[in-house]
Amino acid sequence: MASACTIRKARKDDARAIAKLFDIASDGLATYIWSKVQGPGQSLLDVGEARYARENTTFSYQNCMVAEHEGEVAGMMHGCVESGPPDEVRDSDPILKPYLELELYGSLYISSIAVFENHRGRGIGTHLMHWAFAHATAIGMGKVSLICFERNEGAMRLYTRLGFREIDRRPIVPHPSLHYRDGDALLLAREV
Repeated sequence: MASACTIRKARKDDARAIAKLFDIASDGLATYIWSKVQGPGQSLLDVGEARYARENTTFSYQNCMVAEHEGEVAGMMHGCVESGPPDEVRDSDPILKPYLELELYGSLYISSIAVFENHRGRGIGTHLMHWAFAHATAIGMGKVSLICFERNEGAMRLYTRLGFREIDRRPIVPHPSLHYRDGDALLLAREV
């Protein structure tokens, strides 16, 4: 069914959908990060939308691919060549520290991939991942990497099926925003 979807570069007007999908993919980390910069009267989704509407920064629509199905955004992937943590989280925040320690610099790093629930089961996530593999090859990256909660069994099944292997792990630092408050965060990578 993935053939019924189209993968395209995200546009600035996709920022709200990207924020919704990033929130799904992050299993609560986006909620935590966005709450740190949330202004008075601003919803967390507004913060996420503003973040992805920016340009020339890591967390921008410019680093996202969008999957469309029947003319609507069905899913997205945010990825970039990993060269270091973004400026806003360089302060070694204890909640974020495990994820910063796990990033595999010099790889095409997929920071998020998600599909809206009403579009799941169509192979869209797999389609986005295959796009990432082709893109990594095209830009001369030998590896694709990502971080996943070990308890996220659905995502772990997908990544294992696609050939990802565990490289490293760190214990999760619990926080009420996180969906998974125990276990480990895993750095997964695969050659392309």
